[in-house]
Amino acid sequence: MANAGDRAEWQRAIVLLSGTVISVVAITILYFAQAIFIPVALAIFLTFLLNPVVSRLRGLGVPRTPAVFLTVVSAAMVLGLSGWIVTAQISSLLRELPEHTESVKAKVKAVKHFASGSGRVAQFFQEINKELAGETAPPPQSGEATPASSAPEPAKDGPRAVIIEPQSPLWLNRITSFLSPLLGYLGELALAIILVIFMLQQREEFRNRVIRLVGHGRIVAATKFVDEAGHRISRFLLMQAIVNGCFGLILGFGLMAIGVRYALLWGFLAGMLRYLPYIGPYLAAVLPIATTLALTDGWATTMMVVALFVTLELIVANFVEPWLYGQSMGVSEIALLVSAAFWAFMWGPIGLVLSSPLTVCMVMLGRYVPRLEFLAVLLGDEPALEMNVSFYQRLLARDQDEAEDLILERLKTDPQDQVFDSMLIPALCATRDAKSRGEISEADERAILHSIREIVEDVGDILAGTGQAEAKGETEAGPAKSEAAAPTTPSRAFVIFGCPARDDADTAALEMLQILLDPARWRMKLIAPQTLSSELIELVALEDPDVVCIAAIPPGGRAHTRYLCKRLHAQFPDLRIVVGRWGANGALEKPAAEHDQQGAIASARTLLETRQQLQALVPLLEPEHADWPGPAPNDARTSVKPAATSTRGSLHRAALKEVASKTALP
Repeated sequence: MANAGDRAEWQRAIVLLSGTVISVVAITILYFAQAIFIPVALAIFLTFLLNPVVSRLRGLGVPRTPAVFLTVVSAAMVLGLSGWIVTAQISSLLRELPEHTESVKAKVKAVKHFASGSGRVAQFFQEINKELAGETAPPPQSGEATPASSAPEPAKDGPRAVIIEPQSPLWLNRITSFLSPLLGYLGELALAIILVIFMLQQREEFRNRVIRLVGHGRIVAATKFVDEAGHRISRFLLMQAIVNGCFGLILGFGLMAIGVRYALLWGFLAGMLRYLPYIGPYLAAVLPIATTLALTDGWATTMMVVALFVTLELIVANFVEPWLYGQSMGVSEIALLVSAAFWAFMWGPIGLVLSSPLTVCMVMLGRYVPRLEFLAVLLGDEPALEMNVSFYQRLLARDQDEAEDLILERLKTDPQDQVFDSMLIPALCATRDAKSRGEISEADERAILHSIREIVEDVGDILAGTGQAEAKGETEAGPAKSEAAAPTTPSRAFVIFGCPARDDADTAALEMLQILLDPARWRMKLIAPQTLSSELIELVALEDPDVVCIAAIPPGGRAHTRYLCKRLHAQFPDLRIVVGRWGANGALEKPAAEHDQQGAIASARTLLETRQQLQALVPLLEPEHADWPGPAPNDARTSVKPAATSTRGSLHRAALKEVASKTALP
């Protein structure tokens, strides 16, 4: 076993090391091979963006080749026109800025004077800076001689620097340095456009190849991934482009109406920077605000620009985007920001623009490709842990407050029996299983059980307070309603003995059942886990309960349950015994017929099933209480009945079996 464990550890270490090496190599290749991967990524982005347009044209009867050609040419014309306008605006801005030097200086002086507090604050900071720099000596007074040591030394003779003048003209070097990166960008753009044309033209062939690569015998999942992911990504990118483009146009025309210079430039930059999640629109607002401060007099225009940005962003972010985007793509906010920083570092501004689409594509790959599931876990917005697992994890961390918050949050949407069966009972089962395998200590087990019982008690108090408020509301509604409800109220509460099969975990489960039962109809008495079977038999003979409920939280507990059923059935043949194997996975370990032979009339896997079984016993219990006096429901039953319990005679045995057949699990 030790060798197998060591082998497993080595395998995990090798997998981790291999993944790290592959990641480092992939990041290095992406960084140094930008000239290849940037056009490919841009082509994929444009393909997803333009594919809905091509599909719409094909739906109108246009063949694929003309539809692709028309779509690509139209997109290229729009991009070329936008680039030409932006380039002209930037050139004009660079020529005009030096003319407003005095205006900028005046506003800087005004801001400096306002912030300095008539020079006192500035003087204070200057003195602090001098002290930190070590300039403690006062400056020399006028007329004092300068020390000889501070006089500048004459320059010594030494080798002179030799500057080699280039033979080619200076203007030629400048043109070369300018055209070299420009030609590189144009080449990448041309490659991206060619790839877009081929990807749109051979979309079906490209789709089949992707299915071949990621399918690996899972043709259904691969087809679903390609179709659904392609549709959702295309729709998301198209809506994002429409929203960002409209944002830039509206902002540009709004700035133009205000009187801001170069409004179209600021609108274009705002539309592009909106691809940067969360902080892009605010970065886009910096340049036009700074320009208005420099090129206009006063502060009115600047305030109007700020108001326009804030109003437009609030409307788009809170109303337009949720309406157009519809279902979220499932990417977390942190993942978008980290992805933006990563791709900006890798590929510069184009990586910043492509960061959001690339992140969406990686999340979709992680959802449909099993080997890439870690991408969906790291980048997706779905909870990493299910709520019941998160609840158990908080209990392991001994964070009772957060665990109780999870229960209360779940109770807002689901009924309490479903919450108990889906969160609290699995936590009890997981705790017992972890203790049996030695993963947690006895102190951890006691702490978890203590937290669960306190949470159950708090939930019971909350539900009891809610019930009292509803009852008070019904009482204040009028006497007619109270009189109508009076006949359904039982004359006395039926008594249930809650017997834990082993320990406090079973007791905690019985406390949950106690909360779920109607206190006006059922009164549960919990038996201590340390109670011996002989003592339990004496208590049953003394208090004569209506039902005995034995709780056995798995794993284990079958032998204890079987033993208690046999002893109780042998001593009290007509006693109604209900077994709760709450949280058992799959089918119960014992069929209902075998439990019936041992004396249990029903068994259940959930608290809800047990409550339904007890409710089915009510018609049998009502006749037995018809001739009893009617003490208050909270009075203790101390009278002892004959051992034969004639009121539970053989006349009801057939009815009990019928109830068992209806309520027992298959």
